[in-house]
Amino acid sequence: MTNRIGQGIDVHPLVANRPLILGGVDIPFEKGLEGDTDGDVLTHAYMDAILGALAMGDLGTYFHAEDPDVKGASSVALMARVVEMMTHAHYQVISADLTVVAQRPKLAPYIMAIRQNLSRASGCPLDCFSVKATTTDHLGALGREEGILALATVLLAPV
Repeated sequence: MTNRIGQGIDVHPLVANRPLILGGVDIPFEKGLEGDTDGDVLTHAYMDAILGALAMGDLGTYFHAEDPDVKGASSVALMARVVEMMTHAHYQVISADLTVVAQRPKLAPYIMAIRQNLSRASGCPLDCFSVKATTTDHLGALGREEGILALATVLLAPV
């Protein structure tokens, strides 16, 4: 068994009357992310990166909108299933680098809480877990605050 790299990406539209959840953290904002779950694009991208590194497909392979356990579920709670698959495959996350692309809200005050949530949920040491935020300088749909995009890269090592 060798180390494996995976990448994940997710994007959801911002809509009224929904909480904004990123990395399991409820962030005060006038809009939230649409989705079958809590819409947490950052956690979705992270889970996709883990599944990709394991060559096990993507989130849609395991989580279906028709499943009542998925509808409105916490994405961080669903991550336990992905971590279980990773553990069963005898791998662990040893490095994760995640990026959120959003014009607003400013995420700096929430980055540490997000890092702590996702590193704990996946068993990755906090000092090997990075979360960054950037904007598009008002360019495109993300710059017009129509949605939020997240990217994730992970390195898995055999246990």
